[in-house]
Amino acid sequence: MIIRQVPELALSLAALLPQSAAPYIGLVLAGFAIGILGHLAGSMRLVAAGIVLIVLGAFLLPLVINLTESAPPQIENAR
Repeated sequence: MIIRQVPELALSLAALLPQSAAPYIGLVLAGFAIGILGHLAGSMRLVAAGIVLIVLGAFLLPLVINLTESAPPQIENAR
């Protein structure tokens, strides 16, 4: 059944996402740059693409990583 294959596919795709913050910060910065260029050029499509990149980099992709991890991240004691 196709419904059973969807969670397996989502988990395998989530494993491909990087675990460090640098790619997500780069995605957000690229989204801001594209949004600014779209605003200056008067292109609503570029502005929308910039907003989508910002939402993906700042919220959705990190959320997917946190939801698919088997163990919560460990917080080290700062003493």
